[in-house]
Amino acid sequence: MTKKGFLIACGVLLYLLPLFCYGQMYGIYSTRLSNGLEVIAVENHIVPLVTIELNVRNGSYTEPPEYNGLSHLYEHMFFKANASIPNQEKYLERTRELGMIWNGTTSEERVNYFFTMSNDSLLQGLAFMKAAAMTPLFLQSELERERPVVIGEYDRAESSPYYHLFVGVNKKLWSTYYSRKNVIGSRETILSADQKKMLTIKDRYYIPNNSALLIAGDIDHERIFKLAEQYYGDWKKGEDPFRLYPVPEHPPLSRTDTVIVEKPVNAVTLMIAWHGPSVSKDPAATYAADVLSYILSQRNSGFQKRLVESGLCAYVNFSYQTLNYTGPIRIMSQMSADKYAAAERVLFDELKTITDPDYYTDEQLETAKNQLERDELYSQEKPSAFVHTVGFWWSVTGGLGYYLHYVDNLRKVTRKDINNYVQKYVQGAPFVKGVLVSPDDRKKIFSE
Repeated sequence: MTKKGFLIACGVLLYLLPLFCYGQMYGIYSTRLSNGLEVIAVENHIVPLVTIELNVRNGSYTEPPEYNGLSHLYEHMFFKANASIPNQEKYLERTRELGMIWNGTTSEERVNYFFTMSNDSLLQGLAFMKAAAMTPLFLQSELERERPVVIGEYDRAESSPYYHLFVGVNKKLWSTYYSRKNVIGSRETILSADQKKMLTIKDRYYIPNNSALLIAGDIDHERIFKLAEQYYGDWKKGEDPFRLYPVPEHPPLSRTDTVIVEKPVNAVTLMIAWHGPSVSKDPAATYAADVLSYILSQRNSGFQKRLVESGLCAYVNFSYQTLNYTGPIRIMSQMSADKYAAAERVLFDELKTITDPDYYTDEQLETAKNQLERDELYSQEKPSAFVHTVGFWWSVTGGLGYYLHYVDNLRKVTRKDINNYVQKYVQGAPFVKGVLVSPDDRKKIFSE
């Protein structure tokens, strides 16, 4: 090896060593197969169970309008016919034979599938997951049967007045690329989905170099890595989908806007939303956001006292959703119509003063960091749930580094970091305000 090559190798080892050490602390081990598949083992020997999970970097953020909702439909079709299973009935029969609990989820920047079963069924489970991931058939008959199921979810969502508030706000918040944030998708697109479009999604995104295989529970990571190579080493690598089909950046909001949604409701719901930080561009702000959200959620915070304990609001919630492609910041609050004006005024006064030196105490800041750390440690106790957390962070943040150093970076958050976050993304920044209100209450509130 040349001197230059030796130095490069040392540099790589110095970069990977902290990840390896932190991973061991959490019982997390990872390797990457030659085809690009990341294999993540989460060891926890408390009970003789194992969870096999596949995470794919897919979701609404990959969807132009003509594909909006098809990542979710694909999730449903995953549990159907493939090269090893002739139809859904046989698929379900096999899940019963293996005694597994199974499901999948779709979100903006991640689709995942998971099976939990006895650890003596590990090999059968790996084979079962492989067939579903690599050789789905998307039979037209099964597609036609599944479309109404997905539309049923759509109908149930539409039956909630809050759904219409979220849609109204999000269409203004993400106006240029709304489909990239609309996980449930378009009714028309779902109803017109065919085998060709499903296969297009498979060929673009369901490739090993865009996926992670996670196995959690009563396992040995070295054995898992060998089995992953044995079962998944022949999965054919594909072109980087994000180079071929780049995800567009959401342009910043140009102005503040308002949407009023009329539904037969008994209270007024106020939603305020901003463009927040992207985890790859401003990771420091994401830690500050989590700490601030916790502080403001506590009953002893001035934020809650002045808005909820005062009787102005039934509740108020300030949150940030960590995402790579612009995570939203949201405030949700509910009040009676006669208190709307006062509640809104106090809420916006709160936003102006969050950066004041005495807005929260040093003790509240430290308590927030301590509690977030405890919550994180507690979440690791159940491997079948913890594996979903690990998979989410792998998908959204581009690997395991962000998650493995999450607690350490929370610990470093200062009042200055929180102020920088608020000043950059909230105070003075354009936002979308949504109001869910009954027709009668709208007349009272907005009569002027």
